[in-house]
Amino acid sequence: MTDTKLPEESVWDYPRPAVCEIFNGHCQVMHQGRVIAATRQAYRALETSHPPTYYFPPADVDQSLLSRGSQQSYCEWKGPAIYWNIRINNEVLPNAAWSYPAPTPGFALIKDYLAFYPSRFDQCLVNGIAVIAQAGDFYGGWITPNLKGPFKGKPGSGGW
Repeated sequence: MTDTKLPEESVWDYPRPAVCEIFNGHCQVMHQGRVIAATRQAYRALETSHPPTYYFPPADVDQSLLSRGSQQSYCEWKGPAIYWNIRINNEVLPNAAWSYPAPTPGFALIKDYLAFYPSRFDQCLVNGIAVIAQAGDFYGGWITPNLKGPFKGKPGSGGW
């Protein structure tokens, strides 16, 4: 069941450079029948040609499932990222989530918030609607049926 219908959006109308905005909806991440994260206080990052990436407040993430991952990266808009492993029962999902402990001023709102690669989990939902993972798994975008592409990320889209 959906909480709220999502308005139609084109990722080509999103800004560049990227921005961070409050998302007034319900986001969830689930795996092996367990809720990893659920919030009504998410932020989303929007950038031209990319589906949104949702950021969950640490208090709305099951911290008992997290351990520091081995990966690090740098975003030209958000700054340096650290990664998180998720352990559920005997399964470890390596580097399945990331956060920004010291984001740039424009993304200060998401300091220590966690984002999740939807491809790594059994189900990710936005307002009760199952998302499709952005191709390529680099950007971690969440594709919902209301979004219009094409979306950057799949092979051959690097030069857009």
